Amino acid sequence: MSPLRRLLVLGSLALLAPWAAAQDYPSRPVRIIVPFAAGGPADVYARFLATKLQEVLGQPFVVDNRPGAGSIIGTDAVAKSPADGYTLLLMSNTHTVNESLIPTKPFQLLRDFAPVAPINASDLVLVTRATLPVNNLGELLKLAKSKPGGLSYASSGPGTPYHMAGELFKAMAGLAIVHIPYRGSSGARTDVLGGQVDMMFDAVTTMTEHVKAGKVKAMGTTGTARSSVMPDLPTIAEAGVPKYEATIWLGLMAPKATPPAVVERLNAEVSRIVGAPETAKAWNAQGAAPMVMNVAEFTRYIQADIAKWANIVKISGAKPEQ
Repeated sequence: MSPLRRLLVLGSLALLAPWAAAQDYPSRPVRIIVPFAAGGPADVYARFLATKLQEVLGQPFVVDNRPGAGSIIGTDAVAKSPADGYTLLLMSNTHTVNESLIPTKPFQLLRDFAPVAPINASDLVLVTRATLPVNNLGELLKLAKSKPGGLSYASSGPGTPYHMAGELFKAMAGLAIVHIPYRGSSGARTDVLGGQVDMMFDAVTTMTEHVKAGKVKAMGTTGTARSSVMPDLPTIAEAGVPKYEATIWLGLMAPKATPPAVVERLNAEVSRIVGAPETAKAWNAQGAAPMVMNVAEFTRYIQADIAKWANIVKISGAKPEQ
């Protein structure tokens, strides 16, 4: 074989190698590390996705919960894993907030990870204590502006989606509302229901029954469209704070040097799973909307979310929980 022909053959094999790797992937079990506690929404959706991926790809997809340090422990474990597609990260917008909230963490999201695919987004709802003298968002905005620093809102802790939703609301509406942080959403919820704190952002499905029972008043949901669970309630954007949006969203990432062909295959399979009509129907009943993007679109989405929350972290002066 001539030197030129040998070079052409070697070049063709090099081009085909990533494709072949993707066709053979996965050839053994895949681990999805969830850096949050078992039983929460991230864990539930990770297990749903793992089951579906196992069905279509023929290998076990095993969920491994590694909670702790605001998602940093489990996330760092993925960053340090081999970049071969056999260790994946179930991430959320907690990660995009942490880029600016915790700059000293041992990884950077887009430096150390490759975006794979989004999964879904869930709305929050802004509720007030039942005795607050307001009945809609317009009245709440008017009351808050008339009493700078006179109203309070609870959250599940510094840097959490509930806290960031509140800080974004304050910034976009031009309000001075006092943040009352709790160690978890249950304590925050209890004090809003009991009337000790004026308001909070919480999961739509969690608050629906309390709203129906008159224990709290719903002011608006946080998505760009009305919630499938509370369709009669306007979004905050349409009710008085234009362009407001603060959802909790989930996605998959892989270690940075994971072969692009493997990333693309995972993106295609995840997109098919979350884009299926039966998935949308089931998730809509739970207040979650499927998200389908290609790898480039998801990368841009993450970049925009990092920038969005960096600005809010700066304005609010938020600090990580000690």
